[in-house]
Amino acid sequence: MENIFIGLGYEVVEGPEVEKDYYNFEALNIPADHPAKDEQDTFYVNGDILLRTQTSGTQVHEMEKGKLPIRMIAPGRVFRSDEVDATHSPSFHQIEGLVIDKHITFADLKGTLAVFAKELFGEDTKVKFRPHHFPFTEPSAEMDVSCFKCGGKGCRFCKGSGWIEILGCGMVHPHVLEMSNIDPEVYSGFAFGVGLERITLLKYEIDDMRLLYENDERFLKQF
Repeated sequence: MENIFIGLGYEVVEGPEVEKDYYNFEALNIPADHPAKDEQDTFYVNGDILLRTQTSGTQVHEMEKGKLPIRMIAPGRVFRSDEVDATHSPSFHQIEGLVIDKHITFADLKGTLAVFAKELFGEDTKVKFRPHHFPFTEPSAEMDVSCFKCGGKGCRFCKGSGWIEILGCGMVHPHVLEMSNIDPEVYSGFAFGVGLERITLLKYEIDDMRLLYENDERFLKQF
């Protein structure tokens, strides 16, 4: 995935796993009393320091540098207080992307992610965007890809729908730009986030996320 985005002219930026609450929540339009904070209940070192729940904080650090335009992806490990089961883990990995420039539109977002999906899942892959809500983007969407097992006809893998949800995305909220001292009247941008384990489970038809972490060589050597 890094190679796909480097090929599109993106820079790979890494950030701290131990982060300030401001960068993980507030600078992303999630104030202390926002319900979205409950969904990402995480591990706190103290009231202001926590283990990051998303790599979006790395994007805020880059925006605050004031070096525009920005085309970056932020891969890394994130933490949420989830129970361990076949599809959840308290520690997992994300790649989040950010583009900030003049005259960026939702069409740029759709075109970029369509190219990404074709590179990852095959040239015949189609994409579909469904309206959604994220505090840090407006408008926001979930993106589905046409099922790469049945070609969109409908099968057990895609639960008969022909589509598989793979990521969330949207146009960067003007207030998020303002908090990082970027003028939303001049600049606009888009952001997206992909769970790496989710992509891996789909691509290799693995039905239990715990297998990725148990270090059983019989499993790992298949790849």
